[in-house]
Amino acid sequence: MADPEAHPRAHLIRIAGPLRPEDVPRLCEEVTAARHGPGADVICDVTAVTTSDLATVDAIARLQLAARRAGRRIRLRNPAPALLALLGLLGLTELLGLVVEVERHPEEGEPPLGVQEAVEAGDTAL
Repeated sequence: MADPEAHPRAHLIRIAGPLRPEDVPRLCEEVTAARHGPGADVICDVTAVTTSDLATVDAIARLQLAARRAGRRIRLRNPAPALLALLGLLGLTELLGLVVEVERHPEEGEPPLGVQEAVEAGDTAL
């Protein structure tokens, strides 16, 4: 998982639950307040966001706008596949210039990246 040490000049905001319009002003204030600290990026850890709907997309777009006004950009950490697909479907990933960090877990029974399975000559499973 990407961590703040990977982005030493980043400010981390953890976002949880369903995002609703009434949450946006508080979150935008957090993004704006980050401009007073060191760093260029605001990492929005959306791992615990439970909905992938237009209200969530609107909130993310407003956070990016607040970040740009503060001379920053946001990085989405661990968005749900459905949220990432919705942002892409709406063309907002490119339009907003969103940087997305995704923690990848190997599928069950699948070796982690970098591990190669040995194949023996005469293996009947081939």
